Amino acid sequence: MVTAADKIRPAIPARSDVACRTTPSGWALRAVVSAHVVAIFGQPVFAGVFLSGDYEGLRLHEAGANVTTSVGYVQLIVAIVVWVRLRRVSPLLGTLALVAAETVQYFAGMEGALWLHFPLGVATIAALVVQFVGVWRRPLIRRDEARRAQLRKVAEPKQQETDDE
Repeated sequence: MVTAADKIRPAIPARSDVACRTTPSGWALRAVVSAHVVAIFGQPVFAGVFLSGDYEGLRLHEAGANVTTSVGYVQLIVAIVVWVRLRRVSPLLGTLALVAAETVQYFAGMEGALWLHFPLGVATIAALVVQFVGVWRRPLIRRDEARRAQLRKVAEPKQQETDDE
């Protein structure tokens, strides 16, 4: 006898298999994006130190900008590797947009165009946090492997129905 309870999927396990399935290039992207987030979160702190009257904060903000921009370019290289090896284009497109925004922001800051530098900085931090969540949320596996796993999940309930009969 088939009941409604038989058709309910089991609860999601407490520990997902994200750590087990992510490829080395996926882990490299996660590491670089995480380092990028750490570097970019220092920037408003250094700017705040400068705006509170300590001119040493400007030097720290400039050094932080150099580090953050450099990590962004490293992230671009890793995102290209992820695109080539895993056939995932979204990390590359997101990184291209971030690097473009950071480059514009870098030069706006150097020229003193604070009307552009401040809002672009806020938008860049928000976009990087969204990308951070995106790369850590799901496993970074090859596109064709992800499709096969999805097809297996769809076929699994049908197979159980034929086994029950």
